[in-house]
Amino acid sequence: MRFCSICSGSSGNCIYIGSENTSVLVDVGISGIRVERGLNEIEMTTKDVDGILVTHEHSDHVKGLGVLARRYGIPIYGTEGTLAEIRKSTSIGKIPKGLLRTVKADEEFEIGDLSILPFEISHDAAEPVGYRVEHEGKKAAVATDMGCYSDYTVEHLKGLDVLLLESNHDVHMLQVGRYPYYLKMRILSEHGHLSNETSGQLLGKLLHDGVRHVFLGHLSQENNYEELAYQTVCNEVSYGDNPFKSDDFDITIAHRDRVSEAVNW
Repeated sequence: MRFCSICSGSSGNCIYIGSENTSVLVDVGISGIRVERGLNEIEMTTKDVDGILVTHEHSDHVKGLGVLARRYGIPIYGTEGTLAEIRKSTSIGKIPKGLLRTVKADEEFEIGDLSILPFEISHDAAEPVGYRVEHEGKKAAVATDMGCYSDYTVEHLKGLDVLLLESNHDVHMLQVGRYPYYLKMRILSEHGHLSNETSGQLLGKLLHDGVRHVFLGHLSQENNYEELAYQTVCNEVSYGDNPFKSDDFDITIAHRDRVSEAVNW
């Protein structure tokens, strides 16, 4: 299996997950050119992509979707609510017939030799989901755009080898920052985004001896920065109610503007 964040942040998201035979992208919130360049850095091309898994319809997750679908005929997978919003979007444009494929939370489906399980997330979108991807016992997941988490979330993220987890904002930076009040309240709500502290608390519930790598992703450009997100999450893990310390694991930041390290296992 291979996992690589092409980019992850409030300005655009695109994650690669694949086996030797099958490749998928989770979201395409950047231009087709940036996707191609990112894939080239891990010796892949857009033509190698077998499917695009869409978490939800916000522009930082679907911006380049129409271009890739029309140019390469890549199937697009999303929930009924997400696909309905994509069909209505004038910025995405017309998607060729037959490329939009409906999935449901908690119903596993296959793309090539990858088993994919969508799971519900709490966000202010039509019908958002995260994705868990498995191949021959190897497991990875992308979990971002969550205003909160629950036992359900924890259950769906247990036993992973690789995880990209949202660490969107520092609460204090957000509170004193220049965002308008309504936007601050949206981000802080149960349908907004995970703070650094909450991300670290969730991660503490997910760590186990088999974890190979954790990426902290979807950082806010305005209300966070890499060093702060990393240190806050690590502190929550190391001083939280769990048997681990943060330096027991490879925890790194998924960069917003460039390809992050690829994990192969």
